[in-house]
Amino acid sequence: MSDDNVVNMNSFKQGGKWIVTILVIAVIALLGTQSFAIISAGHSGIVLQLGAVQPKVLQEGLHFKIPFIQTVIPIEVRVQKSETSQTSASRDLQTVSTTIAVNHHLDANSVNKLYQQVGLDYNTRIVDPAIAEALKAVTAQYTAEELISKRSEVSAKVKELLTTKLSTYYIVLDEINIREFTFSEEFNRAIESKQIAEQQALKSKLDLERIKIEKEQEITKAQAQAEALRLQKQEVTPELIQLRQIEAQLEAIRKWDGKMPNVTGGAMPFIDVNKQ
Repeated sequence: MSDDNVVNMNSFKQGGKWIVTILVIAVIALLGTQSFAIISAGHSGIVLQLGAVQPKVLQEGLHFKIPFIQTVIPIEVRVQKSETSQTSASRDLQTVSTTIAVNHHLDANSVNKLYQQVGLDYNTRIVDPAIAEALKAVTAQYTAEELISKRSEVSAKVKELLTTKLSTYYIVLDEINIREFTFSEEFNRAIESKQIAEQQALKSKLDLERIKIEKEQEITKAQAQAEALRLQKQEVTPELIQLRQIEAQLEAIRKWDGKMPNVTGGAMPFIDVNKQ
């Protein structure tokens, strides 16, 4: 074998070693990346082993898994918001449109069961239908007016019923907020007419009470004046009349400026201060 052939053979062997080395490194790197799973904050990890859901749920952090055998599916367990509008009927058969916001989150330790029974589309399959069913069941217990006047009670009942329905599928209800009840135009007009009638009735009642009070005040005042006149008549004596005359004459002297009245003809007025 010539020297050239030997060189070529050695070069081929050397190149083969580099290829094998690169392949080994690639396999090790692939195994490394497939051997660990990172669960982000606010998530839990569902472990599938050859497609089967495992009982262990991974929490936040770094976890080891069997390469190519196990798969980890992260699922969010933070509080989520579902807002929807539902139409239902009240006890008096009024059409009620309700806008409701629901805050809920998944049970972090049971997400594997939720995935196994429902899947990841749990909002469409479970949450939204449960909200609609709870609203219809509760609003049917109240008249349209009671839905407005007893709003907090209605909200509490919806929350209680919805909590039970969602917990069956490992969903925790945090809070609900009924934003508004909307009724038909006919009902709104009827409510407005009733409120106007109640306000007019109240105004009439207040007017009657005011008139009654004013009349009672006038009667009381008249009675007080009559009583005062009666007492004055009882107290009038000749001595009192004489005293009043003297007081009147003294008041006239006090106001006199010292000048005689400027009159034409007739007698000059005389003030007798010595009159007893």
